[in-house]
Amino acid sequence: MAEQTAKKLKTGSPLIGTHNGHFHADEALAVYLLRLLPSYASSPLVRSRDPAQLETCHTVVDVGGVYDPAINRYDHHQRTFTTTFPQHATKLSSAGLVYMHFGRAIIAQHMSLPQDHADVDLLYEKLYTDFIEAIDANDNGVSVYDPTSVAAVRLEKRFKDGGVTLASIVNDLNNPDPTSPPGEPQDEDSLFGRASTLIGNVFVRKLHHASTSWLPARTTVGSAYSSRREVHSSGRIIVLPQGGVPWKEHLYNFEQESSAEEEVDPAAEVFYVLYPENATEGAKWRVQCVSVSESSFVSRKPLPEAWRGVRDEDLDGVMAAEAEKAGQAKIPSGAVFVHASGFIGGHQTREGAMAMAVRSLEQ
Repeated sequence: MAEQTAKKLKTGSPLIGTHNGHFHADEALAVYLLRLLPSYASSPLVRSRDPAQLETCHTVVDVGGVYDPAINRYDHHQRTFTTTFPQHATKLSSAGLVYMHFGRAIIAQHMSLPQDHADVDLLYEKLYTDFIEAIDANDNGVSVYDPTSVAAVRLEKRFKDGGVTLASIVNDLNNPDPTSPPGEPQDEDSLFGRASTLIGNVFVRKLHHASTSWLPARTTVGSAYSSRREVHSSGRIIVLPQGGVPWKEHLYNFEQESSAEEEVDPAAEVFYVLYPENATEGAKWRVQCVSVSESSFVSRKPLPEAWRGVRDEDLDGVMAAEAEKAGQAKIPSGAVFVHASGFIGGHQTREGAMAMAVRSLEQ
């Protein structure tokens, strides 16, 4: 009866197949990704390891021992499988396979753009790098750091972080939830459905953020970076027109691209980023130090030590005393604060924040 039902469904919405039993993050995400596309939006799911039942499926992920997109087979467990995402070294899981073949279509649909649009290309690479690759690595047992190198420097974790990874949370969903509302199904297929929705929703949020925030920010930061020498001759200060712009990744990318193209001196890195706190008229301004790398808390050039941890009129006084002693022009009054670590400061005005950045360059 099950086989007859599967054959009947195959003639309608494409039937998706994956394995039954203990599920993982990769096939949970792979199924969700497929269902984001109109052709699979209403597709039923068969979870089985029976070859005869899987044969009735239009598309099979993470089971079957075959990778052949021509016949919609996306397994990665066979010994001969070595496929990776373009320009990456991590072997793909079923999530990566489905994303590699359908990711452009998913992104293009979300953004209402053609698949060959440059913005689709950017997000296709970004979402794999920022999200999908970690799922692939986890499923294939690939560590973030080379274990030999970690052992050589005797590096140890300060705490266990496995319990808060997305893959571990999906794994936990294999177990019935005693806190579920009465009557909520706790069978294996229902649990898989909830796991697929959980990890799929995270992907969609990542895609939405990348398309509505990260991508527009690239244009904003690019404009600020290209005009930085108009702001200050050193090229070490950029000014953003509004706050809340995710600028760090873009800035490092533009610096790397410019250095490779020999447009600028590689040593002339940006030290400070200025931006208003909010969009209201008369908003205060921030001057934030650029860190040595995107994941570092160490600033390339922190704000002066004498300013750190000082606020308001006291900070005005410290800066005025410094300027008088050095015979320099006074920074406009209206300083707000400088963080104790020197990575960020604030001023009532754009001019004041710029003066703080310029003075910091000189020290």
